[in-house]
Amino acid sequence: MQARVAAINLSALKKAKPTPAEAAPDAGCEEATTCALSTVEAGTIVCIKQLAVQPDVLNRLREMGLGEEQRVRLVSRHPSLICQVCNARVALSQKLAEAILVEPVRKIA
Repeated sequence: MQARVAAINLSALKKAKPTPAEAAPDAGCEEATTCALSTVEAGTIVCIKQLAVQPDVLNRLREMGLGEEQRVRLVSRHPSLICQVCNARVALSQKLAEAILVEPVRKIA
C-alpha cells in the first residue's frame, strides 16, 4: 500500500509545474557571487546559500521554507522585504535580510 501511495505522490510531483521561484537558472548567469538578501533588487530570483542567524531564528526560517539551497524571489523591498517562497509570501526585516546570504540566479524582467 505504501509503495502505491509513494508512486502516486511521485507521479503528482512530476506533473506539477514549477513556480517562478523554482524555475531553472539561466544558462548565461554572470558572476554568481554571494551577497546579503538585503542588497538584491526586487524581481530577482536567488538561491539561499547561508543563514547567519541565531539557532532559534535559523530553525524558524527553515520552518517557513527559507533553508539553504531554496530558491526565493524578492517581490518588494519597501518598507520590508517581501519574498516569495514555496508559493507563499514572507516579510523580512532589513536586519534579518542582511543575515541571509544568497546567490543571484536570474532577474525577472
